[in-house]
Amino acid sequence: MQIHQQVPLAPLTTFQVGGPARYFAEARSEGDVRAAVAEVRNRGWPLFVLGGGSNLVISDAGWPGLVVKIALTGVSERRRDGTCMLFEAAAGEDWDSFVAHAVARNCAGIECLSGIPGTVGGAPVQNVGAYGQEVSETVTKVRVLDTASGEICELENADSGFAYRTSIFNARERGRYIVLRVTFALVPGGPARIGYADLKRHFAGRGGPPTLAETREAVRSIRLSKAMLIVPGDDDCRSAGSFFKNPLLTREAFDQLQAHAGPVPNFPEKNGMVKVAAAWLVEHAGFTKGLARGPVGISRRHALAIVNRGGATAADIVALKNEIQQRVLDHFGIELQPEPVFVGFDQLNLR
Repeated sequence: MQIHQQVPLAPLTTFQVGGPARYFAEARSEGDVRAAVAEVRNRGWPLFVLGGGSNLVISDAGWPGLVVKIALTGVSERRRDGTCMLFEAAAGEDWDSFVAHAVARNCAGIECLSGIPGTVGGAPVQNVGAYGQEVSETVTKVRVLDTASGEICELENADSGFAYRTSIFNARERGRYIVLRVTFALVPGGPARIGYADLKRHFAGRGGPPTLAETREAVRSIRLSKAMLIVPGDDDCRSAGSFFKNPLLTREAFDQLQAHAGPVPNFPEKNGMVKVAAAWLVEHAGFTKGLARGPVGISRRHALAIVNRGGATAADIVALKNEIQQRVLDHFGIELQPEPVFVGFDQLNLR
């Protein structure tokens, strides 16, 4: 494993912003990951682990320590029983390619997660979800390097602390574990998940249920219409995807919101909670699709995507983020929480 100096990080992210890594290495094996962790311990460098770069805002100052890009590859599969197929995928595998592989094998469980940029290793960290599915529904084990002990171990689903867009990997134990490999339990010949409104509309009027392959293509088509599919040359795609999480409100808080704002798109959740559409809050706070603030703006096709129109800085993105958060708070009393990871910032200055 070679360590390079002053490596630009912006080209390694979908936002295309941010300064350089003081030191940079690419880990192609578990041994490389171990070596990187040992190196930062010995030298006292801060460590950041980079996957697909799709859910990041890197500061204009860059990263003062070592950035390790996870490049572990390989996918294997085995049948667990008559109703389940286990897929083991290395953390550096492209996520959408892995979904395509599972769908080609006619295995259900992640077809609605098609088109999401990033790597397999990032999927359990963020507990990625879309169109009625979450990755936590199919993850059985996460193989990790514990940076506290230096040991490799496997965490079961129940130990991973999965919740809406979160896990122990980005919350309680953030920075402790480096994901090396993920095991998924998928269902051979299982039906496609068609519970989300966009998918229901897409397949309305057809004679029978769609195949997994048809569902995957429908999801990718819908994502493309919302600029949520990476397309080279499209500045609406130069983003981190949905920038804000859909707020989870108690029933009482939701009723108060509707009494103040009128009907608000929502999705009932477990334990009586209600998930509110963040895009609706953003638009009704006055941030229309296509809005521009110099080199940054909001996607022309999706109100939740802050985009780099070209030449934006991380500071530009954070300024628009703060403006949106403040106005939604002023209008609705709700503080939106960002989805991306902020790298190299003073976290005290970020909400």
